[in-house]
Amino acid sequence: MEKTLTLKLDLPLLHFPISRKPNSIPSPILRFPSFNRHKKRSFLASSSRLGFETVTKTTESESHGVIMEKSIVGRRLLGCAAAAAVAVSLCCDSPVRAESLTIAFPVSRAREVTTVQRTLVEAWGLIRETFVDPTFNHQDWDSKLQQTMVEMFPLRSADAAYGKIKAMLSTLGDPFTRLISPKEYQSFRIGSDGNLQGVGLFINTEPRTGHLVVMSCIEGSPADRAGVHEGEELVEINGEKMDGIDSEAAAQKLRGRVGTFVTIKLKSMNGSGTDSGIREVKVPRDYIKLSPISSTIIPHTTPDGHLAKTGYVKLTAFSQTAASDMENAVHEMENQNVQSYILDLRNNPGGLVKAGLDVAQLWLDGDETLVYTIDREGVTSPINMIDGHAVTHDPLVVLVNEGSASASEILASALHDNGRATLVGNRTFGKGKIQSVTELNDGSALFVTVAKYLSPSLHEIDQVGIAPDVHCTTDMIDSLTGEIPNKKMNSSVPLLEADSCVVVAEHELETRRSNGTAS
Repeated sequence: MEKTLTLKLDLPLLHFPISRKPNSIPSPILRFPSFNRHKKRSFLASSSRLGFETVTKTTESESHGVIMEKSIVGRRLLGCAAAAAVAVSLCCDSPVRAESLTIAFPVSRAREVTTVQRTLVEAWGLIRETFVDPTFNHQDWDSKLQQTMVEMFPLRSADAAYGKIKAMLSTLGDPFTRLISPKEYQSFRIGSDGNLQGVGLFINTEPRTGHLVVMSCIEGSPADRAGVHEGEELVEINGEKMDGIDSEAAAQKLRGRVGTFVTIKLKSMNGSGTDSGIREVKVPRDYIKLSPISSTIIPHTTPDGHLAKTGYVKLTAFSQTAASDMENAVHEMENQNVQSYILDLRNNPGGLVKAGLDVAQLWLDGDETLVYTIDREGVTSPINMIDGHAVTHDPLVVLVNEGSASASEILASALHDNGRATLVGNRTFGKGKIQSVTELNDGSALFVTVAKYLSPSLHEIDQVGIAPDVHCTTDMIDSLTGEIPNKKMNSSVPLLEADSCVVVAEHELETRRSNGTAS
């Protein structure tokens, strides 16, 4: 049986069906059982899932739980730029119920809109096969493509056409399923990968003046070695004035291939706040590592007069380097005879699912369940460790708050429900959904919610959050959120000692030590 949707427009239509065997669509994009069978460390499997030709570009990620793929539309579709129309054919799972759906649409007269039309088909197809709600928020998703094509056809600008895609996605009722621009996706990748090629500057727009200001330099980076200072105004980049340029556009100009140079002009203020002149600096570009980990040791005296050491580790995001950076930090503190740990996940919005699971395995032994997933068919599956070996068995407290979301909640619940850690702070955000991220042919990226997750104790997290074992106030938290990643925090020990949640955490750890209770 073939169902055909054809737009009723007075243009010739040329069909390019892209077919496949009726039973070729595997079950949901996340093949969680393969996590246990084939991987010693935790991975979420990604696979090619479109009627188009697809190839995996990068591994899974979680922008709140994400799998990243690169979608490459097959040559037959790419070769249709000058054709009157293109079509895509998708088939159902069962050979018995095999149904072919062909959507033919006329190509816009505006070339930039034509590109967006192809992006629309890619996005629609991915959602059709992977979105966690198979009812698509109780609407006919096939007709939605037809409707959006009709609305897009008369447009003359790419921006307006992208707006139609975003409007289509909004009807799914899921704010986490969304399309982002190529530029936004590049920034997302940099944050997830934890590496970039540039000079190592953090810049931002000063709200009062609109000028670009240096917030900080990464320690040891080219900008740091060149003597660039916090608070200086960025006036020019390679002779181009920065008036009216936003921080993201300026950051793009500072990035570039390793070994090349960028010339910047900086304006600094003297102690009295007056202009002290403009200076020019030529800075080489290099590999810049953005570590999500900052750590320090908090020394304190126990009630019986002994010196004790608590290792404090703050994790700001779940990038690809999060687990290895944390493992290095914990090993370093173990070598300094730390007896207990505080893992701070406050205001950590998430990141890569794999990174969260890998971090959990640094603290757990055996074959513990780290999280349960629920796919679009309602099937619940566990993700377990295999022969885990914890880096340390010292007592552990995890700090959480309303800004701890997604991968942070996966990690916190894995450590808590397996009896490894006490949770201190406030109820977490409540983001229990996992997204796939697919780079589309035009360089934009589609985030699609493909699964939900539950804690190891099968507790609901989405829109509920995780309640801590011990509540605390949030005094001094704001003073800690500005800490620069990849920088030791020894100078922050006084701030930590004034942080009421850290004080509560240390009290919990002292209680465990005095009771001889292992985490």
